[in-house]
Amino acid sequence: MSNEEKLTKTVINWYPGHMAKTKRLIKENIDKIDIVYEVVDARIPYSTRVRDLDESIRNKPRIVIFTKTDLCDKTETNKWIKHYEQNGDVVIAIDLEHNPNLKMLFLKTKNLMEEKNNKLIAKGMNPRKPRVLVMGVPNAGKSTLINRLVGKKAVNVGNKPGVTKDLNWIRINDEIELLDTPGILWPKLSQEVVAFNLACFTAIKEEILPIYEVIEYFLRTLEKYYPDKLKVRYGIENVDEDIINTLDLIGKRRGCLIKGGEIDYDKVIQIIMSDIKEGLITNITFDRYEELV
Repeated sequence: MSNEEKLTKTVINWYPGHMAKTKRLIKENIDKIDIVYEVVDARIPYSTRVRDLDESIRNKPRIVIFTKTDLCDKTETNKWIKHYEQNGDVVIAIDLEHNPNLKMLFLKTKNLMEEKNNKLIAKGMNPRKPRVLVMGVPNAGKSTLINRLVGKKAVNVGNKPGVTKDLNWIRINDEIELLDTPGILWPKLSQEVVAFNLACFTAIKEEILPIYEVIEYFLRTLEKYYPDKLKVRYGIENVDEDIINTLDLIGKRRGCLIKGGEIDYDKVIQIIMSDIKEGLITNITFDRYEELV
């Protein structure tokens, strides 16, 4: 059996009640919405797009916002940006941590709103500011985006899914009003690569998939696309066919030992997951355009 075949093959069902509630509330409020901001993680810009989004937002104009661009492999991520733009999406990539230049986002929002306001003016009504729905999978950067737009902490931010719980209206300024939503997914994660990418980058809770398989997938994907990251971060040249041997090497190098010199595998896994959550491994994009399109 190949290493890829060792990974879980079953369809993953993970659809908490609050996600079903969120989709229902979005449908109930969509008539109040002018524009949708769909937030995706630039490291996995295919895996973090909500599959049944059109069903919820109908024909509302949309801006796809790539966050965490400071962590992605720009060469690979730019292929996705070009692909989505060719499919008619309005796309913006933003480094929210180091250079949150939001002028282009405000400009594109204004441009999308002009058509609706022109119709209002033609009817003798006053133009109004856009009402924007912000949505995306858990931990894609929605809360950080909103805080940058507001200019202060308006919503809680975390590096785990499930931080935002309810729909909340947030008034930014006289030009725009936001409706924040909890992170949502779709009922069945049938694509294995999508499920493991979401697990690696903490868009689904760690316990949904076997954590050893998640770590194995992460290390093998690094080996496949970014072997230099393995060497720099973990001091290893490759991932052994038996993943335990690789975890042994990482554990010894990181001092993850318990009484008797045995490896503390829980600590090794914790270190690797922390590296991902804290953005300590940069310039990586796991969604590969040539393999998924």
